[in-house]
Amino acid sequence: MEIHNLKPARGSSKKEKRVGRGEGSGRGKTCGRGQKGQKSRSGKGPRLGFEGGQNPLQRRLPRLPGFKNIFRKEYAVVNIDKLDTFKSGSIVSPEKLYEKKMVRKKGILIKVLGRGEITKPLTVKANSFSKTAVDKIEKAGGKVEVV
Repeated sequence: MEIHNLKPARGSSKKEKRVGRGEGSGRGKTCGRGQKGQKSRSGKGPRLGFEGGQNPLQRRLPRLPGFKNIFRKEYAVVNIDKLDTFKSGSIVSPEKLYEKKMVRKKGILIKVLGRGEITKPLTVKANSFSKTAVDKIEKAGGKVEVV
């Protein structure tokens, strides 16, 4: 096989339609553009998104301030008062929070907040903690581990 012997597979390439070459060609006169109107003229048609003067879709959408951060991290929130249901000295991990239905999804980021009181020493493993939560857990004799 040599480069001058190569040709495309059968049926993979078609001949270009040559428009405006007389009535006999089947694409003569109006060249498949139909009759009058903006789209039948040469040059560019209406700009992208133009709806004939009607307020276009991109302007009809809600006008919200600011922007949406695509790198935003969403945390499932667990408060300290809910952790008091665990046994004293136990390790509270994201998996155990899921089992006790304190977190809806498995593998989601978890943040522990400091609402309520904790009376038992627990080792709490989570992705993030508030300062008050850390203070309360350590005051109760527990440990905080960032996963």
